[in-house]
Amino acid sequence: MSRVHDDERLAGAYESGNGMPEQSLRAWVELFASSAPRPAPSVVEVGAGTGIFSAAMARWIEGCEVLAVDASEAMLAEARRHHPHPAVRYASGTAEALPAPPGSFDLALMSRVVHHLPDRARAARELARVLRPGGKAIVRTTFRERLDAVVYDHWPRLRTIDEDRFPGEREVVADFLSAGFVLEGVGSFATAVAASLDAYRARLVTRPQSKFTHLTAEEFREGLAHMEASARDEARDGPRPVLERYDVAVFVRG
Repeated sequence: MSRVHDDERLAGAYESGNGMPEQSLRAWVELFASSAPRPAPSVVEVGAGTGIFSAAMARWIEGCEVLAVDASEAMLAEARRHHPHPAVRYASGTAEALPAPPGSFDLALMSRVVHHLPDRARAARELARVLRPGGKAIVRTTFRERLDAVVYDHWPRLRTIDEDRFPGEREVVADFLSAGFVLEGVGSFATAVAASLDAYRARLVTRPQSKFTHLTAEEFREGLAHMEASARDEARDGPRPVLERYDVAVFVRG
């Protein structure tokens, strides 16, 4: 995976800058659980970051056990500090070399990770290796053809940058099909991540997403000022929740 998350500053900012209301987090967990092939699934999260989803799955999927894997020791340190859970084991590893024997898991989650992978096809083969027959892999991302994040309204150059960084739906599907998966479906899911645009802006001050590392300091300040002005305009009519939408692709191991 990309080494950008080895940045200790980013790892420290990631937790507070990428959280979401508990109701939204639980809605995502329920969506993931709906793809589990059996109750009390064994789950691997690849690129688990600070463990937000891993711990949430352990909390809300009864009997679930999670292996949370990340290539960044800085991220894992934050995960162990913020999200310890007896049913979650945090481990160092990459998407191309997971620290688990064959057929270990019922469900795999890859959230906001696929665009960081240097070899998606190899990562898909590795997921096929560690999943049991009938196990499912969930890819939570935004495909290139549907980039619609709120940040693009305030940092337009980020859209151009992400058009180069993010793969398209056909590319990802092709990589997983070549690894022996069957496509179950591709959907779209959105939840509130902040109560208002101003609250969302406050979270972004620390540049908690890797995409912001591609901007100059001046570009980042200009975008933040633009968002602050938009938040003031919004406040006149009353705050509105900020939604984040993601594409969700589900694959079944043959």
